[in-house]
Amino acid sequence: MMRSVWLASRLAWRQLTHQPARLASAVAGVVFACLLVFMQLGFHDALFDSATSTARAIRGDIMVFSRQSETTSRTSGLPRARLMQALADPDVARVTPVYLGQVIWKNPETTMRRSIMVLGADPDSGVFALEGVSAAAERLRQRDTLLFDVQSRPEYGPIGERLARGATTVEVANRTTDVVGLFRLGASFAADGNLLTSDVNFHRLVRDRTPDMLDVGAVFLKAGADVSRVKARLQHLLPDDVQVMTRDEFIASERAYWANSAAIGFIFLFGVGMGLIVGFVIVYQILFTDVANHLSEYATLKAMGYTDRYLLAVVFSEALMLAALGFVPGLALAWWLFGISAEATFLPMLLRPDMAAFVFALIFAMCAASGAVAVRKLRDANPADMF
Repeated sequence: MMRSVWLASRLAWRQLTHQPARLASAVAGVVFACLLVFMQLGFHDALFDSATSTARAIRGDIMVFSRQSETTSRTSGLPRARLMQALADPDVARVTPVYLGQVIWKNPETTMRRSIMVLGADPDSGVFALEGVSAAAERLRQRDTLLFDVQSRPEYGPIGERLARGATTVEVANRTTDVVGLFRLGASFAADGNLLTSDVNFHRLVRDRTPDMLDVGAVFLKAGADVSRVKARLQHLLPDDVQVMTRDEFIASERAYWANSAAIGFIFLFGVGMGLIVGFVIVYQILFTDVANHLSEYATLKAMGYTDRYLLAVVFSEALMLAALGFVPGLALAWWLFGISAEATFLPMLLRPDMAAFVFALIFAMCAASGAVAVRKLRDANPADMF
């Protein structure tokens, strides 16, 4: 059995390398398909990672927010009284209002104005799961102070460099404020940059909002409390205009919005499908032409006693060799382009091992499917017609 597979593989390799130009074109087609799938999946994952970054930045065992809210970037105000009602549950330790909004930022270097997202909450609440926020709590309690997201797009100006030089004054929402620190959150499809401040300073910047209307309510439970049971009790306790979710469900709902309600998720998945179709057609044409050009040789092998299974193994070996030959350079090119794309878009473009394994499985299946269609031509390899 192993000897038969080995012989089929040797013959497949010789047939592929017999015409180097055709082999190069076949490998180029697989590389193109591989690269297209990698890039589409990379942007697809970056979309979801960035779109859920704000939701993942908020701590809490249970999240409450308005039923009219779609995402953290499209919220509908929730009365603060609704959040306070959650304190009636005996397992609720404390609650924290979180405010989200958009303000106009003035680049201190170019004076260009640009919209930026601002997050606000009590500095002592520990509600933000972001490095550098807790250490800046004392400074954020001061009037007109904020933290700047160092991973914001460069159009907002070199704030990190200015802060290192001691230049902290900026203009936000036509108000002079001081940058007292940096944090890392990252740009997303909904916001090119982020600011973080106290709840009091938030309402100084977003003057059309009142403290009585919040965007997300973070509920912290007592030690040992069952999150699922408390969630069920709060759903019964709070009115129907309130959504109650665990933190994981909150993040999942954010992801589901971009996957199902927005067209962007479909567009990237459509690109993956198109890449596979293009690769399938190219590999099929190469294999079909190879079988057609060597039909007399296949008929000779049949006359010598080789079975159809052996001939099928030859064609499938060619398909799998093309998959391997195209995947390696495709992976290298994708790794290079991921780095360029991350620098250009400020999105988290990460080529993870599980993604590489998934793409290889797709390319492997694509080439195998091409081989399965091409082997139908072997039925024409009849020794009686050749001799």
